[in-house]
Amino acid sequence: MLARVLEPEAMETEAEVRQYDAMDHSEVNARFVADFLAVHGTGREGEILDVGTGTARIPIALAHADPQAKVLALDLSEAMLEQAAINIAKEGLSRRINCHLGDAKALVDQFGDGAFGAVVSNTIVHHIPDPAPVLGMMARLVAPGGTLFVRDLARPDTQAEIERLTALYCGGESPEAQALFAASLAAALSLDEIRAIVAELGLRAGEVHMTSDRHWTWVWVNRS
Repeated sequence: MLARVLEPEAMETEAEVRQYDAMDHSEVNARFVADFLAVHGTGREGEILDVGTGTARIPIALAHADPQAKVLALDLSEAMLEQAAINIAKEGLSRRINCHLGDAKALVDQFGDGAFGAVVSNTIVHHIPDPAPVLGMMARLVAPGGTLFVRDLARPDTQAEIERLTALYCGGESPEAQALFAASLAAALSLDEIRAIVAELGLRAGEVHMTSDRHWTWVWVNRS
């Protein structure tokens, strides 16, 4: 199996942010939102935290899909959140989506246990050198009856598979975007690695599944 090759934790330059925001993630974002709402439901009380929101495309899609949803969009990158605020305002969602500059590695210190009706995260885990403490904090933030929904890329076994997936899903993007996607695949956890982390947290590793040819998803409902 290929060894994990880490990426930078955050995109800080305007050029990086523009390149990322210009990539077409609409299909995967829509599927993320639909899969989350199929578990969590719509019209529920309690704010939803999006960890590693980037330019807030997931919160925007979520707010459109659930007219009652209110989202706190958290990211480590100020440049990402500046673009996120622009995107949110363009959609007329500034009253329902708030941006928050913060580090995923200090979630509990920022918010406290059980602070959110749901916690979601899409493709942030591969940016974190040691994901276990962050995933543990995400679970602690979920209120009783709430939902944790985490999805990320899964690292392929071979470089050839990275190249195949990059060509298949990013072949129409710029060379820079293709390189970014390939680097993200190389930085991702394998299914076995994320299951091992979930088991170490004392939660059910069987709740982590491959949900596409390039994504794993961890769904946990706080039944305490």
